[in-house]
Amino acid sequence: MKQIWKIACVLGLSLPVLAADKPNSGPEIPDVQTIVNKANVVAYYQGDDGKAKVKMTIMDKQGQKRQREFNILRKDVEDNGDQKYFVYFQLPADVRKMTYMVHKHADPKKDDDRWLYLPALSLVRRIAAGDKRTSFVGSDFLYEDVSGRSLEEDTHELIQTTDELFIVKNVPKQPDTVEFSYYNVAINRETYVPMKMEFFDKENKLYRVIESQKVEKIQGFDTVVKSVVSNLKTGGRTEMEFADVKYNINLGDIFTERYLQRPPTEAMR
Repeated sequence: MKQIWKIACVLGLSLPVLAADKPNSGPEIPDVQTIVNKANVVAYYQGDDGKAKVKMTIMDKQGQKRQREFNILRKDVEDNGDQKYFVYFQLPADVRKMTYMVHKHADPKKDDDRWLYLPALSLVRRIAAGDKRTSFVGSDFLYEDVSGRSLEEDTHELIQTTDELFIVKNVPKQPDTVEFSYYNVAINRETYVPMKMEFFDKENKLYRVIESQKVEKIQGFDTVVKSVVSNLKTGGRTEMEFADVKYNINLGDIFTERYLQRPPTEAMR
């Protein structure tokens, strides 16, 4: 889905982005803003809405595994880039019926609204804006990975091109609000699918990598169906596999707080 991946995201991403050569010149190379705009559409905005079943496998450095299974739904609500996301957890038992919802605002001056419903406590919790770059349900993906990061939050520079990829360096405009100093994205030149993201810490050391390991054409849309994130500091790794992906399913207004505790049928099946 429009990411989804990357979870959207959601919120995904295959070539080491290590060189900083000058980009090739020529009329066939778009400007960097065009490149990141197209990649953002492919990652998060394909179709008017969408749905997928997600299987998440979380692995620690010892190789021990935990799994999560959930459905994710997405709906575009404004031409300005605003969106809504709804996640319903099915497995394992300790997270079953847990729900997560995002009202995404494209305007970087306006924080996204995020809610998490914990059925074991019968509690709806608002997720603070400062928590968006924390672990998503114990995985190596972050809350922000699910719905994406606004393009307006970073400056973008095309630092390299290859026969297959555009390499774009992204630097946060407000560096004190994030844990990274910059991140590079390798974007497929033909499809504009983000194939690899590499995050560098405040000491400019690579510490986090997200890769799109499998891409399929679904309803005419190039779609990431397997995304993997690796945390180089902890040795952790999380895989997300997307199945039964559907676009333009005409979702109704199910993205409200009332549905967090009583999820709609569209989210559960």
